[in-house]
Amino acid sequence: MQIGVDSERAVDDRRVFVVDDDEITSAALQFMLHDEIETHELSSLEAAYAKAVDWKPAVLLLGLGIVKARGIEVLEEIRARLEDIKIIVVTETATDPLAQQCLKQGANSLLAKPLTIEKARQKVDMQLGRKVNLAIPVVVT
Repeated sequence: MQIGVDSERAVDDRRVFVVDDDEITSAALQFMLHDEIETHELSSLEAAYAKAVDWKPAVLLLGLGIVKARGIEVLEEIRARLEDIKIIVVTETATDPLAQQCLKQGANSLLAKPLTIEKARQKVDMQLGRKVNLAIPVVVT
């Protein structure tokens, strides 16, 4: 099933890796993104590093739980192992102190829950340098 797919984006040869210790979040992100960009759901950073040998990713969606488990230094490790990678940290809230620390330590962006197709695609598109339509909410009273 394809949801709001832009055919020009669907043939882009860049790919996204999703690594999150929450299997539901990981599967949801893979589902939300796979129509417009090649998306790989991976169980660990080690699996991502192994796959990146032949299938270099442009963007890594990294669950904050991975950072909690491995320490903030994991961001430096990722940058050393995956050259020119854009890192989007998936977090419960954008105000989470560890998520904010990730931004200071080199993460490119945060993707806060609740996850939506539009929000996930917009965050990835921004990191890929794709044109993004920004929506401004309007409240009618």
